[in-house]
Amino acid sequence: MNLLVWGCNFRDASVEIREKFSLSGNKLNEALDWFNAHETIEAVILATCNRVEIYMAEFQVRPEIFQEMLGKFCQEFIGVTDPEILGKFQIKDGAQGVRHLFRVAASLDSMILGEGQISGQVKTAFEAACARASAGPILHALFRQARKVAKRVRTETGISRGHVSVSSVAVDYVRQVFDHFGDKTVAILGAGKMGELTLRHLQSLRPKNILVSNRSFDKARDLASVCGGKAVPWENLDDLLVESDIVISSTGAQEPIVAAGRFQKLLPARVGRPLVILDIAVPRDFDPGIHDGDQVCLFNIDDLQKIRESTLRDRLRHVPKAEEIVDQETKAFLKDIARRRNGPVIARLNQELENKRLAVVANLLARLNGKLTPQEKEYVEGAFRLLQNQFLHGPISALADDMMEERHSSHSLLDALRKLFRLHD
Repeated sequence: MNLLVWGCNFRDASVEIREKFSLSGNKLNEALDWFNAHETIEAVILATCNRVEIYMAEFQVRPEIFQEMLGKFCQEFIGVTDPEILGKFQIKDGAQGVRHLFRVAASLDSMILGEGQISGQVKTAFEAACARASAGPILHALFRQARKVAKRVRTETGISRGHVSVSSVAVDYVRQVFDHFGDKTVAILGAGKMGELTLRHLQSLRPKNILVSNRSFDKARDLASVCGGKAVPWENLDDLLVESDIVISSTGAQEPIVAAGRFQKLLPARVGRPLVILDIAVPRDFDPGIHDGDQVCLFNIDDLQKIRESTLRDRLRHVPKAEEIVDQETKAFLKDIARRRNGPVIARLNQELENKRLAVVANLLARLNGKLTPQEKEYVEGAFRLLQNQFLHGPISALADDMMEERHSSHSLLDALRKLFRLHD
C-alpha cells in the first residue's frame, strides 16, 4: 500500500493561504473528479476552516507519482505555483499518514483539543469522495477505521469531556445553579454573535421565556424571531432585569450599562429570587460591584475563560492514553493491510513449496523402497514440512517488517518475490 497525505492546517499556514485551497460544494466535486480521472489513484479531500488535506492511495503507484500529481493539481486546478505557499504544506506517507488521519479524527490535532466537530467533517469528506467514486478499497478501509478510532478515543478517555467554548461553558455553569428551567426567563442584552451563540446553547434547556433587548429594536426583533423569543425596548431594561432569572449581556458598549447603585434599587422587586448574569462583553456591561453571593451571581468573560482553561487542562491529562490508542490502531490497520496485500503472494509461494515438498518426499520414499518404518516416514515428512515453514518465515517477516517500519520498498520486495519464485497471477 502506498498512502500519501498532503496538506496544511492552522499551525502551518495562515487563513490567507488556506482560503486559496478552500474546496466545498461543486468545487470539491470538481476537485475529486480531477483525481478520479487518474483511474488507479484513490483520493479523499478533507477541507475545513482549519485544515486542507488530500489523502491519496494506491497499491502499485510509487510515492513520487503522487507528488507529481499534486503539483499538477495545484497548477491546473487551484492555480497556485508559488513555492513559498506550497512550502507550507506538509507530506506524511505510509504509517505516518495513517497515524495522522487517526489523530485528526480523534481530535488530537484540532485547534480545540477534544472538539467533536472534526469527526463529522472527516465522515463528510469520505462520503463526498464515495459519491464521486474517488475513494477506493484502501481509503474505504482507512476512513472506516478512522471513525472507529475516534469513537474508541471518545469512549475510553475523557478527552472530549466538558465544554471549552465560552458559550457552552456558560450553559454548564447555569446548569449548576438551576436544576430545572421550565419556569425560568432568559434575557439577552445586545444582538452580537457571542450573545447569540450563548443563547442558542441556552435554548437547549427549554426555558419558559426568552427576552431580547438591544439599543436597536429592529435588531432585537430579528434575533427574537430566530430564537422564538420576545423583543423588549431598551428603555424597559430595568423591568427586564427584574423579570429575568438568567441574563446574557454582550452589547459592545464602552461603559457599563448597569451600575451597582441602579441595580441595588431593583433587588427588592425580585423578592429574593436568584439571578445569574453572564457578562461576556468586553468592556464589561455590568458593574463588578453588583455581585451578591446570596442573590446574584455575576460572571464575566475572564471567569468563563478560567473554567474553559480548567476543562482544557483536564483534557490534556487524557492525551497520552488517546495517543496510545492511536498507535495501537495504526499498527493493527497496517498489519491488516499487509495481510491483504501479501496474503495472495504468500499463499501461492506456500502452494508451490508444498507441491515440491510432496514430490521430493514421494521420490525419496520410492527410492528407499519400503526400507523405512511408518514412524520414520512420518519423521521424514515432518522434517521437510519444518524446512518449508522455516524457509517461508524469512520472506513473510521481511514483508511485514517493511510495512511496519514505514519504508516504501514493500512493492519492490513483493515484486522480487514473484520474480524469484516465478509466482505469476
